[in-house]
Amino acid sequence: QMKLWICLVMLVSFAAAAEDMTGKMFTFPQETNTALVRLNTVYEKSFSAFTVCHRLLSYIHRSFTDLKRDHSLFSLASPANQNEVLIFYDSSKKLLAPYLHNVEIGYGELDYVPNKWHSICTTWNSKTGLGQLWFNGLPMTKKFAGSTINGKPSIILGQEQDSYGSHFDAKQSFVGMMTDVHMWDHEITPCEIQKYAEELSFTPGNVINWAALDFKAEGNVFVESKQVGCNSVCLL
Repeated sequence: QMKLWICLVMLVSFAAAAEDMTGKMFTFPQETNTALVRLNTVYEKSFSAFTVCHRLLSYIHRSFTDLKRDHSLFSLASPANQNEVLIFYDSSKKLLAPYLHNVEIGYGELDYVPNKWHSICTTWNSKTGLGQLWFNGLPMTKKFAGSTINGKPSIILGQEQDSYGSHFDAKQSFVGMMTDVHMWDHEITPCEIQKYAEELSFTPGNVINWAALDFKAEGNVFVESKQVGCNSVCLL
């Protein structure tokens, strides 16, 4: 009976850990090396392909920001590689630069303006080694970016990992709002990416699912309702 009770407690704790974040966002209000969100996943297999999508608004995978300096949008590290998947804005080059297995595939000349919501998706497949950025539902050029991701991933929003799960630089931190973060263990179709960008119904991530998010917020991070106007458009 004791073993059964312990198992039930563990199951309830696990179920309670996942939160439906639909209609909500993370707000990172200040430059710091302590504010971050750790995304937990039970997925421990090697990645031979993936897709990561988010929206952001920065003051920047959907996000909103007004930052004009370097900043990290999504950081996935493995025990062997701190930059297995890093979505990063390089201010000196004016590039939105996914790093896949430490290989930069930068994209410039994008309408990545501050104080506006942007949808960003990144795909990669080990069969070809090709990675690709989708910016606000539009595909960018495919570029070569390496091999399989191995080991349990450490996934962090708001900071770049300079080592596995730690060592953050305030000057690379994200300041703004972020929502609708999803990750899949395969390339989703262009149609699904466009549905995501247009906020239509799409298949949620099987690695990270915003509607069942297991996370731990640390430091000065807030969970807030998305700001939606009468026409259902996200507002500043």
